[in-house]
Amino acid sequence: MIKTYSFKLYNRKQNKHLVDLINLSAGIYNHCIALHKRYYRLNGKHLNKVKLQAHIAKLKKLDKYSHWSNLNSQAIQNITDRIENAYTLFFRNLKRRNHNGTSFRIAPPSFKKRIKYKSFTLKQTGYKLYNDNSILIAGKRYKFAKSREIDGTIKTITIKRDSIGDLYIFFTCDVSNIYNPVRIGTGKIVGFDFGLKTYLKASDGNDEVSPLFFKESQSKIKKLNRTLSRKQKSSNHRKQAKRALAKQHIKIANQRKDFQFKLSNQLCSEYDVICLEDLNIKAMQRIWGKKISDLSHSSFVNILKQQAAKSVVSVVEIPRFFPSSKTCSKCGCVLDELPLKVRSWVCPACGVEHDRDFNAAVNILRVGASTLGRDVVSPDFAGVRMLSALS
Repeated sequence: MIKTYSFKLYNRKQNKHLVDLINLSAGIYNHCIALHKRYYRLNGKHLNKVKLQAHIAKLKKLDKYSHWSNLNSQAIQNITDRIENAYTLFFRNLKRRNHNGTSFRIAPPSFKKRIKYKSFTLKQTGYKLYNDNSILIAGKRYKFAKSREIDGTIKTITIKRDSIGDLYIFFTCDVSNIYNPVRIGTGKIVGFDFGLKTYLKASDGNDEVSPLFFKESQSKIKKLNRTLSRKQKSSNHRKQAKRALAKQHIKIANQRKDFQFKLSNQLCSEYDVICLEDLNIKAMQRIWGKKISDLSHSSFVNILKQQAAKSVVSVVEIPRFFPSSKTCSKCGCVLDELPLKVRSWVCPACGVEHDRDFNAAVNILRVGASTLGRDVVSPDFAGVRMLSALS
């Protein structure tokens, strides 16, 4: 099991050396992108990562590129790994688009401004971690706010800067040998339907409402944007206004992340199996825009899966095209259509009145429990206790 620890570096003058290394990484990244584009233009083929790394090793011996040696060789290899992964994703999405015939936009990796390049990664070498809250990188020692002990075997460390220039250090550790979670089961299973008004509509009635952090801070965001627009370009006051705006966005992101982690831990402590619906977030964003971005369902699902793996909780996702809202949870009758504006409906077969979101949550629970392959859940099963076959 892989676990990542994040700590903030203390603000010191010597942090400028780490910023220089990040900027150097940006220059190497853009040089590699240029080599990729030139190689494809001349040969019509994708540049192999091994050839690229061998070419960079030769360039470092030239006087023009001798300053690249200031960055650890494994950090440079990580840059080529990032580009290779980006091209792999590009080719995969391109193949998927051509196969499905959809028209979503995809593009190969391209150049990045230095100010937008955020991090570099070290693997086995290039650093030394001391017993106190300090680390040696490129011959200089840096202190960080060590809020907890680092467990496991360190695989990589990443130095990253945020949009306001603060630096963070991330330790990626293998904790498989020391982390053996023990869980006392609660015997409960639940189905959740994501909503716009109710964040999580639960099949057992324990709904969760998400505060819309961006919406609550929207007036302040507008004010900071107006202040920024009035500042003269390249002036110090404009830099200060831009920093204030970035700090507000970081605050909103931290509030949302804090809420999602706390909610995930709460759910993992209450339930043994959590059933969700696989949503097409990109399509939902095109319809509801910033509302979906503010709710941030996709990041919550990722956090929930991570916390569930630590807590030995099963997260089951049902297919996104399953008609959970249009299916009667009592008799199984499926409507031909159900407009989104209709929030409640009456089943034409059995006459039961349904709340749209609660009915969907119950159906998600049924399908999710049945997907486990141990038993079939009856249509009118809406409780929170698992069947005897699931225990």
